Amino acid sequence: MNWTSPAEFFAMGGYGLYVWGSFGIAIVVLGAEWYLLRQRRLAALSLVKRRLILREEESR
Repeated sequence: MNWTSPAEFFAMGGYGLYVWGSFGIAIVVLGAEWYLLRQRRLAALSLVKRRLILREEESR
């Protein structure tokens, strides 16, 4: 497609809301996934650290 102005580009031939809305939702979902993965990683590391501390205390 050829667009003659930025407004036509963002309108995407009448499908701009769908196109840009899809991009927006994808960015939000990927951001949420990144955040949740980070939280799960931190929780797993914390669990491992607690188990190592308990193991050290039991061996004393």
